[in-house]
Amino acid sequence: MIEVKDIVKSFDGNVVLDHISADLPDGKVNMIIGQSGSGKTVLMKSLIGLHLPDEGDIMYDGRSVQKMKEKELRQLRREMGMLFQGSALFDSLTVKENIRFPMEVFSHKSEEEMEERARFCLSRVNLPEHVFDLMPSEISGGQQKRVAIARAIVLEPKYLFCDEPNSGLDPRTSLVIDQLIKDITVELGICTVVNSHDMNSIMEIGDNIIFLKNGKKEWQGSRTDIFHSDNEALDDFVFASNLYKEVKKAHSS
Repeated sequence: MIEVKDIVKSFDGNVVLDHISADLPDGKVNMIIGQSGSGKTVLMKSLIGLHLPDEGDIMYDGRSVQKMKEKELRQLRREMGMLFQGSALFDSLTVKENIRFPMEVFSHKSEEEMEERARFCLSRVNLPEHVFDLMPSEISGGQQKRVAIARAIVLEPKYLFCDEPNSGLDPRTSLVIDQLIKDITVELGICTVVNSHDMNSIMEIGDNIIFLKNGKKEWQGSRTDIFHSDNEALDDFVFASNLYKEVKKAHSS
């Protein structure tokens, strides 16, 4: 579990995160949503250790980031898996080499152990073995995203961070990736944090949703709670389109 405790983050005197507190439980898909400039990217970067809070604290299974020494911070980062917006696969490496890369850098596994783990992760994201020796340019965008997920979980992380995981994907593939993220979260019991503005993802897999506005936590709840919220700012963001207005109306009737 990650506990965000009253954190404040400013840049050049501009407060970007304003006393935010939230619990992000294990085995749940925790989503950070909000308009551009709301602070969601800075919150995500704070959670993965790229920014340290000016005030407050972030607890990782009871461990205070503010009290960690550099060695402890390095260990914490090894417990994190990251799914980048554009997959961020290495173009010059094969699928197998991309998946193996974190193990080669951060683990002491033997060649056989790395091979076995890479193949397991490939199968876990439902990719056939024949893609193992292909280059990223030779597979589809959806397959690239699956490879990126396999790489993100190869070190068996406690925390999985996903930045706009459905960016650039068609609606059908987006649903598949959403379900894969959800299944892995539940199966591995990890704390998954997703930064997204995709309303379909929010409605499909948002177990615990944090809505930010102007650097403050405006609302927190589940995808079911959204339909019963009387928060005007949340409604304006989530149900902005006529389609989603009709969805809420139908759900409430």
